[in-house]
Amino acid sequence: MTTRNLRNTVLTADLAWGVLAMPLAYLLRYGWAWHGSADSSALTFVPPLMATLLFWSVMSAWVRLDGFRAGWVFSAVVSQLSLAVSALMCALFTLAYLLQEYISRLALGYFGLLLFLGFLVIRVIARSILASRRARGLIRKVVIVGNGPLAREMVTKIRCHPEVLREVVGFLSPGEDACPNLPSANRKDAITLQSSDVAELLQSRGVDEIILTVATPGHPEIVDLTSRCNRRGIAVSMVPQPYELYLTKHELSDLDGVPLLQLVPVTSSDAEPLWKRPFDVGIALILLPVCLVPMLAAGALLRFKKGRAFRTERRFGKNGVQFGIYRLNSPRAAGCLPRYERVLQKLSITELPQLLNVLRGDMSLVGPRPEGLDRALRYTEWNRQRLKVKPGITGLAQVYGLRHQHSSEDKTRYDLQYILRRSLFQDVSLLLQTAWTLILRMFREQSPDAASEVIPEEPADLALQESLVHAHSSQSSAD
Repeated sequence: MTTRNLRNTVLTADLAWGVLAMPLAYLLRYGWAWHGSADSSALTFVPPLMATLLFWSVMSAWVRLDGFRAGWVFSAVVSQLSLAVSALMCALFTLAYLLQEYISRLALGYFGLLLFLGFLVIRVIARSILASRRARGLIRKVVIVGNGPLAREMVTKIRCHPEVLREVVGFLSPGEDACPNLPSANRKDAITLQSSDVAELLQSRGVDEIILTVATPGHPEIVDLTSRCNRRGIAVSMVPQPYELYLTKHELSDLDGVPLLQLVPVTSSDAEPLWKRPFDVGIALILLPVCLVPMLAAGALLRFKKGRAFRTERRFGKNGVQFGIYRLNSPRAAGCLPRYERVLQKLSITELPQLLNVLRGDMSLVGPRPEGLDRALRYTEWNRQRLKVKPGITGLAQVYGLRHQHSSEDKTRYDLQYILRRSLFQDVSLLLQTAWTLILRMFREQSPDAASEVIPEEPADLALQESLVHAHSSQSSAD
């Protein structure tokens, strides 16, 4: 099943459930009576139903509500559906008011609740079906050609997206210099193969597809490998280079039989969206009174225990301008902390003073999490792209479990994806997911540095451990 087919299937199920949910809501409100209050009939609910189907189709095309866009994460699915259904209900209530047509608000409330529950069940069922197909072995076995950062990222992407129904079963590292680049734990398993034997070995192990992640896919050795794989029915896919160009959108065209991948730069990422600052200030003013009590209580405790409640740390903000970030006086990277400090960090209470940074304009509620100067000063040109926007209290990388102990490269990939797709809908969704994560932390016994969603960099339990895990070719295609 392709991603497009899955998206269309989920949308079709959503629309079918919407058609069923409206009469169910009417039954919950009026029972089996055809005429409801004020002599209005059930036909009064047909226009809201038509508006619902149209709204949901447009919304699904705009923000992709199938639940698999960024990998299956239950909190993300719940937050996105909550926002989308809430927006839909606001539109229905507004439409009913403007048309001055009496429609039971309670019936519409039932309708919204049924929609949310049904949409959530549809996505859980879709995830369960994919898991069942994977358990029955109805997946494509994939070997990744390459051993660099892009190869590891492909492993991460495939594992996070169950809808692609693929499983990485090994690496193939072509070239004489492949072995020195391999992880030491697997270097002993590496073997040398002639290029003419690789495709035959892949076929014998039931490999369905190879994915090229090498910088020179046009190398004669790679061309020979792809040709041999094609003749044996093994599909060949390729990741365009350089993959670091996250702040561009791609358009594929055909120029007289030659595929042409055009990189289209996004709208100036230096300019903040018009909604961003009012949204940050408004939400910060709402959150500040709520957070003031735990923040002051924790500050008083730290003042009593350590003699100082708050601290300021230097960070790089938008366009590399330094600013002072506010935190409670609890060092984040300390090796051994008292229990009360571990609790404060686990619940992120130490970061609450950064609401003041938001009100000052140094930070945003949602954005790339600012790192220490020691890390930021070593940024590559690619890493520095995350400094094109204001840093945030939370962000996409944090929602997916990446914290200060993870590498800047891993976090930059998520941060640049956020910059590319910035929207009010995404910001609200990430705030809801952050709240979900904090609530779960209250009931989990783990250290404050533990990630809620640790993304592995290396595949585990590979099926081709003894031969293909890190095989490389020693001869050119001329052999």
